[in-house]
Amino acid sequence: MNSVAIVMGSKSDLEHAKKIAAALKELGVASEMRVASAHKTPAKVLKLAKELEKKNSVVIAVAGLSNALSGMLAGVSTVPVITCPPNADDLLSSLRMPSGIAHATVLGAGNAALFAAKIIGRTDANVRKKVAKALAENSRRVERADRELR
Repeated sequence: MNSVAIVMGSKSDLEHAKKIAAALKELGVASEMRVASAHKTPAKVLKLAKELEKKNSVVIAVAGLSNALSGMLAGVSTVPVITCPPNADDLLSSLRMPSGIAHATVLGAGNAALFAAKIIGRTDANVRKKVAKALAENSRRVERADRELR
């Protein structure tokens, strides 16, 4: 069950979703991709949310423009939902949710994957080790850059 479902609002979000999946793979987290639109296929989103809840630890919603997808998924599922809009221009609709609808909004495919891995890493020691390794590598890159400048 330590996997992530990446749900796209449309197939036009596929490139962004692939970046998330690749980052998850590097962190040792399996993923699956699905397409469902809160506006065009709301019944499917409701059904899909319950299906994904049974087999995934986290859901990442990828939707631009008017993002109702993450809110719908978060409103009917008990698993954490992360919304990762493909463009920063689409951020506002991901941030504005009604009361009682809680999801995290993260910009950047790699950061969304890292946040999902941190959630999964709370109960999966292998993923937690890969997250720690990734964080340590981030520190090494900064230290290396500082040394190169001096």
